[in-house]
Amino acid sequence: MPSWFQSLVLRDRSMRHGRHPYRAIALGIGSCLAGCLLSTPAAAAERVYLSIGVFERSIAIDDLEIYAREGRVTSNLRPYLRYFTPKDQEQMRSLLLTQADVSAVAVAQFLYTDQGEALLERISRIIRTQSPEAAPLAIRAALILAADSDDGLTPLNVLNEFPLNDLRISVDATLNFVSEVENLINQTTQAIQIIQTQATFESRVETPIDSMGVQNPHDVGLYDWQTVALNLRDRRRDRAFAADVYVPITKTLGSPTPPMPAPVIIISHGLGSDRTTYRYLAEHLSSHGFVVAVLEHPGSNAMQIQALVQGRVREVTSPQEFIDRPLDITFLLDELERLNRNHPQLSGRMNLEKAGIIGQSLGGYTALTLIGGTLHGVRLIQSCYDDSWLNLSLLLQCQALDLPLETLDQSLQDDRIVAAIAINPIGSGIIGQNGFNQIEKPVMVMTGNADTIAPALPEQIRPFTWLGSLNKYLVLMQGGTHFSTLGSSANGSEALLLPSNIVGPDPEIAHRYVNAMSVAFFQTYVANDPNYRGFLRATYADSLSEQALPLSLVRSLDPIQLSRVLSMP
Repeated sequence: MPSWFQSLVLRDRSMRHGRHPYRAIALGIGSCLAGCLLSTPAAAAERVYLSIGVFERSIAIDDLEIYAREGRVTSNLRPYLRYFTPKDQEQMRSLLLTQADVSAVAVAQFLYTDQGEALLERISRIIRTQSPEAAPLAIRAALILAADSDDGLTPLNVLNEFPLNDLRISVDATLNFVSEVENLINQTTQAIQIIQTQATFESRVETPIDSMGVQNPHDVGLYDWQTVALNLRDRRRDRAFAADVYVPITKTLGSPTPPMPAPVIIISHGLGSDRTTYRYLAEHLSSHGFVVAVLEHPGSNAMQIQALVQGRVREVTSPQEFIDRPLDITFLLDELERLNRNHPQLSGRMNLEKAGIIGQSLGGYTALTLIGGTLHGVRLIQSCYDDSWLNLSLLLQCQALDLPLETLDQSLQDDRIVAAIAINPIGSGIIGQNGFNQIEKPVMVMTGNADTIAPALPEQIRPFTWLGSLNKYLVLMQGGTHFSTLGSSANGSEALLLPSNIVGPDPEIAHRYVNAMSVAFFQTYVANDPNYRGFLRATYADSLSEQALPLSLVRSLDPIQLSRVLSMP
């Protein structure tokens, strides 16, 4: 997803004023559509034509630029602005001048991927030219030229760099898009209220937490850790990857001795991340007595994104990653079993009969498949016919249709994985309701209602109701984004340096939530310590909750009540 679009979606201002981030999408695209396209002096579009059915009206580009730069509303522009509230008008003006710090090379490389071209095709349904085939090409050129200009990539500058002089904006298509935005806002708001009500109910009927003297999962554990670096190669798939294994050790003389063999947790990073992104979590889990193995998926890590930006690859990730990632985990477990027999630092240290997994985004998908979520090609085909703009994760999921259909109708489950945590997972299309229903082992889904990459309602909240597990938990961070739980990369990867307004409210708070919930969940379902079950409650989540990023936990949602929300017009 282009960085400028993320910037529009997650503006600091919209977050401060409690505005839903999807409204910023509507205003951001609306501001671009309201003027789209100045061009070079040789072929400047002097006017933007707005088509409403068979009727057409135009706005002078100069009027839009005067409004954006000076705040002055000309008599020609005034009739159009009356359709926006004063707050919306001010935000539109601000968005027109919002600059994204992204290079022309990065923009170009993304827009030439399958996902980028799919996004351009959708935008061209609104921004039109006389030749329908020319619109995506012109939009792409305008974005690249704007990013390469002195003023940088702003929506207004995109208008100035549009290479054609015929620009027509479909008002009907724009209004349909805005309606879709408002509908998702309303549905998500209602779903969040259902979760909050359920959390309040569960906290009232719960008995007081009885930890039986065990340590609070929020606190750093009793053990120190050491890291063992591995370089692995799956010759059957010709796939090499690195992994770091965090092993709990005694802190000081007289300190408690770590369990031997210790339960094992696997961490699967998201698209564009690396094995150090969740180092904070690996260290925290290891301090509580877990051996933690964090591998790096070579076809969907930070190096892949860097190669894309540098022009060395042509895709964000290969469709084969939907298959290779779960197989990476299975291969890693096989290798850990071998190392558990003869490695000088790992021999006898791991209990691999029952392991847990935690993954974020594409790593969340990975975790869900390994815990029993089956793939369904037909369901994915149906999902990919959906013209929705707002679930951008479907652009990625739909790339899996390039795989043979029989490849998409299979189980990638590994029986050694007995419990899973999925953070901002994707899978509504590629796994679907039937696949989620096959998941019967303990699972925790973590979500944030400000996630504009894998939206909470279609990708986490609704799929939570599909889970077949009797031991399932939904954790909601209000204001949490797709990137809230990510830590900094120890490798210094530029692909991970996200602006603060995209990451969202204080990520350190989200890190503390992930630490605490992970320890409680894995101690209960992997280490088999029932004394931690008391922390998997709404009351404990409420005790952790901080005002900047409120936290809720529920164990169930009424699917009928949620279905009513989803049927709202």
